[in-house]
Amino acid sequence: MEKIRKNTGRIGVLCSGGDAPGMNACIRSVVRTAYRYKAEVIGIRNGFQGMIADDVLPLSLRSVGNIIQRGGTILGTSRSKEFFTRDGRRRAYQNLERLGIDQLVVLGGDGSMNGAAELSKEFSIKVVGVPCTIDNDLEGTDFSIGFHTAVETAVQSIDKIRDTADSHGRVFLIEVMGKNTGHIALETALACGAEYAVVPEERFKLSALVKKIEAGVRRGKTGSIVIVSEKAKPGYVLELAESLAPKISVDVRTMILGHLQRGGSPASFDRNLASRFGAMAVELLQKSKTRVMTGIRCDRMQAVPFSHIVGRKKPASTDVLELIDSLSV
Repeated sequence: MEKIRKNTGRIGVLCSGGDAPGMNACIRSVVRTAYRYKAEVIGIRNGFQGMIADDVLPLSLRSVGNIIQRGGTILGTSRSKEFFTRDGRRRAYQNLERLGIDQLVVLGGDGSMNGAAELSKEFSIKVVGVPCTIDNDLEGTDFSIGFHTAVETAVQSIDKIRDTADSHGRVFLIEVMGKNTGHIALETALACGAEYAVVPEERFKLSALVKKIEAGVRRGKTGSIVIVSEKAKPGYVLELAESLAPKISVDVRTMILGHLQRGGSPASFDRNLASRFGAMAVELLQKSKTRVMTGIRCDRMQAVPFSHIVGRKKPASTDVLELIDSLSV
């Protein structure tokens, strides 16, 4: 491994929490934008836990070549309980200080932004967060890196399921990710022409779903797709199937897409968003901006204070439910 030389103006970069397609594109952008400012970038393996374990490597222009199209993250990622203790953060900061890392870019979701906020409050280090989560549930930004790819992956899978649903005249209840929000479920349902979507933001009535499916059967529909957000209710997709089956005249099947949505080559939208966010993060640090997350609103880039993000969730707008219903006749 190339020896890490100790000097000033070093930027650390890490990925924390669940991986999201586009993380590698963002890492690439951070490294190559930093090069323009003559700043070094040190990669921290496996998130905040790697910071505590002093597991780092230098990132050069060539080390981030040919990764823009790759899913996952070349740095690895993890969830660190230890970092969310005062002693864990102290040890992490001491390692950064010893390496001369005085700036940090954190890629991740809400838990990662919380950790970044705590570190920046307690210690003398400039920190910028980058929203990387397929759930798209972070306040302060219209989109997070990975969301569009996750939706595309779900839609492509459901298009295939639609073929067999129509062939057998079945109802498929398909669970998608999204944690406690319905962003993925709603976008996927609209894009794949689903008959119904079950999301945490909207009170669910089994009778309404039964009515929708049976109306479709009477109109000659040969199959139906119902998208269920993973946390509409824990384990609900299987429970829902048991409750629904006796009340309708067609067979019911379930499918859980799961971690399929995290993997794969990022869509062009996520590659571009990641490139913009990575460059912006470095530019903010060069201007001594700290305790902020990169964001985008109406295609305008903005820096969002951690104080506007921590402890908040961005709910999905349920306005689209009416459109989903009206188009699935």
